[in-house]
Amino acid sequence: MDPFTTAAVLSAVNTATSGMLSGAAAEAGRRTTERLAALARRIRGRDADDADDADGTAHPPTVPTDPAARRDLAERLFEQARREPAFARDLIAWLRETDLLRDTTGPVCATAARPRLLPPGTAAFTDREPVRRAIAALLDDPAASAAGAPRIVVLTGPGGVGKTATAVHFARAFADRFPDGQLYADLRGASPATAAGPSATLVRFLHGLGVPADRVPATEQEQADLYRHRTADRRLVVLLDNAHSAAQVAPLLTAAPGSLTLVTSRHGLPELVRDHGARVLHLGPLSGDDAVLLLTRIAGLEPAGAQRAHAEAVAARCGGMPLALCETGALAAGRDGVDWERLEREFASRGPEPAAPAPADPTLLATDVAYRALAPAAARLYRLLGLCPWPAVPVGAAAAAADIGPAEARALLGDLVGARLLEEAADGRYRFHDVVRRHAESRAHEEDGRAAARDSVERVIGWYLDFAVAADYRVITARWHLGPGYGRLPRPAASAEAARAALEELSRERENLAEAVRAAEEHGFDGLTWQLCEAMWALHLRLGFHEQWVATHVRGVAAARRCATSEPRAEGRMRSQLAFAYMGLGRLADAERELDAAAAADRAAGHHRGHASAVESLGLLFLRQWRYAEAEERFRQARRIWDEVAPGDDGEKDAPRALALLEHHLGRALAGQGRFPEAVGQLWHALGCFHTLPERDSYNEARVRMSLGETLLAAGDPAGARVPLDEAISVMSAEGATLQLADALELRARCGGDSAGFLRRARELYVSLGDVSGVARVGVRLGGAG
Repeated sequence: MDPFTTAAVLSAVNTATSGMLSGAAAEAGRRTTERLAALARRIRGRDADDADDADGTAHPPTVPTDPAARRDLAERLFEQARREPAFARDLIAWLRETDLLRDTTGPVCATAARPRLLPPGTAAFTDREPVRRAIAALLDDPAASAAGAPRIVVLTGPGGVGKTATAVHFARAFADRFPDGQLYADLRGASPATAAGPSATLVRFLHGLGVPADRVPATEQEQADLYRHRTADRRLVVLLDNAHSAAQVAPLLTAAPGSLTLVTSRHGLPELVRDHGARVLHLGPLSGDDAVLLLTRIAGLEPAGAQRAHAEAVAARCGGMPLALCETGALAAGRDGVDWERLEREFASRGPEPAAPAPADPTLLATDVAYRALAPAAARLYRLLGLCPWPAVPVGAAAAAADIGPAEARALLGDLVGARLLEEAADGRYRFHDVVRRHAESRAHEEDGRAAARDSVERVIGWYLDFAVAADYRVITARWHLGPGYGRLPRPAASAEAARAALEELSRERENLAEAVRAAEEHGFDGLTWQLCEAMWALHLRLGFHEQWVATHVRGVAAARRCATSEPRAEGRMRSQLAFAYMGLGRLADAERELDAAAAADRAAGHHRGHASAVESLGLLFLRQWRYAEAEERFRQARRIWDEVAPGDDGEKDAPRALALLEHHLGRALAGQGRFPEAVGQLWHALGCFHTLPERDSYNEARVRMSLGETLLAAGDPAGARVPLDEAISVMSAEGATLQLADALELRARCGGDSAGFLRRARELYVSLGDVSGVARVGVRLGGAG
């Protein structure tokens, strides 16, 4: 035990319990945590603190959820190991496994190791030479290099002054100094209401750096820790665009001395200067000559003779603001022949003289001039798209906004891009500059009226609901659904490839879906609100984004309660989904509260299926907390509730499979209590239940066989574990369930009989998955197996 200390044991306890709580540890993490529970049970009752009550009431260990409880458990484990050699051997083996579980150094996915997330630049970029010199000086500063601090530059200035274009331009210009990649995020900081939380951006960055979704922690602090770990030795350029506050930015800063972080904001963010040594560069309007140069570059024609003076007057009307100059140049380019004199008259008719003491906002003035030049159909689409701050609009949503066909919408969107009132992103979606969007919104309220605006927003929300339902259905086909949208679709065939594509679609529209939930609540579309939340289940379950999950589903619960008369089952559905979001964040008390409330709501609604599901979920929550006896009782209660489902009731057809799953859960709860003979018998019974299903569920049969093998191993019967594990390996291989197959092979290697062969197969699978800790863990075991 000499190589190990109490601190090492405490570190392992922290890893196992926090990994379990965040949901980031997958099967290997679950098993490691359950082995910790078994070690904790072995020391129960060996000192007075753990003894049963005088009346015989036992106090089994529960998962430690706070630092003091984790420290106490670590100290007891260490002391027991000092007294008992057999316990010491088991503890040492567990420590090694946990240490390997924690090992996430190095790239997980070679193809994602060098992210290239910067948006495209513009060929019309003009001037900003002082910014280039300042960034170059900072990068070449020997004092900064000696200090080993990361370089941070904040570009500030008013909306429309070209901060984003400048940051993108110089991030690309200096890209050769940062060979490890480029990260970009629009923090949407035009207002506190739209500002993106750090957690969502951290998750995106970790995905871009090659961390698989199931390895991304759920809490912001753990995400920030992993982000800094992943970027510590990399030379990256990170562009944090449109920041609202320093608090939004701070968790996204790398600690890498070889990296550059560019931040754009309308605010000075002095905290970044004070706390992180940021260099602030203020962007002002372009000079007169540069303003004319940008204007004519966009227009595509250099003015000559008398036209030069008119072009200069137009540029002056734009106030040197690049956004206004680009809009105006696009307007000039779209006409037959550039008539700068006519354009000057149009500006003069809509705003005060440039020399007036309080001129109108030149960007809004230019935007209004460009807007009034649009054809009526394009102008209407422009107005309706501005009604909500959609992060990016796909063609289908734009078509829904104006109640037109996709082909017409695509053509009109092209007109708006040509007028520089919209920007087309690389993924084929469209976005506003926030200054322009506010102009569009004001025109919509003035010209279209409240009823038309509300109808348009409802159509877009409905489009997003249909989109999310279809994608969610393809990701998890067998799950039961409450929203009526699922019933309008044919059940899709289960396909791993189709599921991956659908999940990518959901991920791309994630921010828009959250905005759709917010807009639905704001406009009183309660039915759409909770249905959207239900349709985001696969997105959040597979990819995380737990903070957003909680935010949307809190709205979903409130909307469902307001829909109690029309759909009394919705509240239970929403509360159950919200509970899983809380579980992911480690807020287990909140999760338990929501599941209790879900069970009560479904019981009051007479919805046996939902009631049983909520109670089952409580049992699964208790399994994760080592509350195995309580989990057992919840699974038995859920089984009794399913018995109440009568012919014709909701869930009648799904009852046999649901009951089979409950029998499996019950076997795990018995095993967690160390009641191995009962657990083995229960798991064989669960397997029999699956065999009698009308439709074969080979995957879950194999999961039961894996639980059987795991339980028999824990009971000291490796020979008995071989048969169910061999059968599980065969099925998982046929199903293409690579991660579960690797896990089954690791279990099978513990049974003896060509252990090295099973481990080599598992290692090959982990390599194919890019699972660094899996490769390392199996590698150590292979070394021990000879």
